[in-house]
Amino acid sequence: MASEIRQQRYRELIKEELGKILFDYLDVEPGILVTITRADISEDLFHATVWVSVFPTEKAEGVMSRLQKSIFDIQQLFNRKMRVRPVPKIRFEFDKNPEEASHIEELLEKTKEHE
Repeated sequence: MASEIRQQRYRELIKEELGKILFDYLDVEPGILVTITRADISEDLFHATVWVSVFPTEKAEGVMSRLQKSIFDIQQLFNRKMRVRPVPKIRFEFDKNPEEASHIEELLEKTKEHE
């Protein structure tokens, strides 16, 4: 079992290394921003869920599809980059929280305008 501090450091390392890989590997159109928002890791450190946000959100489906299709290549690059063991098996998920936060901000702005 890994300690909470070790898991936190591991999550940060995963975010940093995968962020670099995605920046180099994903050839997205200009104006599309792909960000790793968080990484959750299993207690045994063998599995990681990586949450990705995409702006504008209309492009999220295409970006997430490309990530899923390229998961093997991305995992291989990630395995080579990581200097610690075990290297977790990664899984990408779309993070809807930034989108939801943006929607709430828009609603708040509209209510302020109507006051």
